[in-house]
Amino acid sequence: MNILFICTHNRCRSILCEAVTRHLSGSRINAFSAGSQPAGEVHPLSLKFLAKRGIDISNLRSQSWDDFAATTIDIAITVCDSAAGESCPLWLGNSPKVHWGLSDPSKLTGTDDDIEVAFNTCIDAIEARINALLGLDFETLDTPTLVAALGEIHNNANQGSTL
Repeated sequence: MNILFICTHNRCRSILCEAVTRHLSGSRINAFSAGSQPAGEVHPLSLKFLAKRGIDISNLRSQSWDDFAATTIDIAITVCDSAAGESCPLWLGNSPKVHWGLSDPSKLTGTDDDIEVAFNTCIDAIEARINALLGLDFETLDTPTLVAALGEIHNNANQGSTL
């Protein structure tokens, strides 16, 4: 399954999702990330806190969703509210789109400890969602059932449920 994580600038949350998904899923999921208006660079703290957890950061880069026009995307997951409201490019076609809103730790101001906690909280939330996804037999689910399950994963996360 090919998942494209979308955030407007593709510098923090979508990058974190791509890296965590690749780390946890092995070969079950091909994870990518992109933005409608990519920043052109990955936020340095995203790289720092992923590496600190032992997650591979070697191939992460900020890129446009247009870079994936030739890739079959099975599902697009938006992770920021502004990206959720944007019109997806025509090439995305009938690929289902799900929203998994995440707070942006790169926008937090405060002490270094506060910022580290924010990044770790975001990464923990992503890990919980991806582990819930990996708990599904998603290879055999039809698209509407998969979309509903991904929506349920998001709803459970927002209600503070353990995934």
